[in-house]
Amino acid sequence: MSDYKLPAKKFIAAFDVDAQNTFTPVCPDELPVIDGDKIVPELNAQAEFASIRVASRDAHPVDALWLATAEKPIFTPIKNYPDLDMHWPAHAIVGTKGFDFIDGLDPSKYAYQSFKGIEPDKHPYGACYHDLIDNCSTGVIEFLKHNNITTIICGGLATDYCVLNTVLQLREADFEVVVNLAACRGIAPETTADALKKMELAGVHFVENATELRKLTK
Repeated sequence: MSDYKLPAKKFIAAFDVDAQNTFTPVCPDELPVIDGDKIVPELNAQAEFASIRVASRDAHPVDALWLATAEKPIFTPIKNYPDLDMHWPAHAIVGTKGFDFIDGLDPSKYAYQSFKGIEPDKHPYGACYHDLIDNCSTGVIEFLKHNNITTIICGGLATDYCVLNTVLQLREADFEVVVNLAACRGIAPETTADALKKMELAGVHFVENATELRKLTK
């Protein structure tokens, strides 16, 4: 990690990206990521290095236009809707178990939660914007800057989709970002490796686990 050091704690936020049951084996019919339910201890540990903690959640409606059907299978492309790219199985429907945080995460600990994908015609991946072209803010960037945050420690699900897009959005907004690899899980090895490379090229820092964060303190 070269000679990078974390700033004072008051300038650091911990960001839990989509740490929901929908992306774990707890909900096998949704979008389970292998060992997605194992990241909670690392998310809680990295929060100890931050002054505030924020989260994002997929928050989808029952009538979403991207819902896959027999006629429109998973991953088939969607046309004529600028904020939809492909069909997905039902997941993170508000009010269901999939929408809830993984057991061991306390919703009251979050100073801000970004809900994304609420509209039937939108399915964003990054937590900072409601649309796919990063135009309509969810407010989390503004919240972090209002609180004088300069550095964000990230973990969540999945590395190769929502974590990747969220991290790139945060870098674009001029935050320093540290990704805790032990607090993330990816869908596939190939796409996860590609995501890590994209983050590295964007100037993201990595630690293997929360214990390594202590080595970065001044």
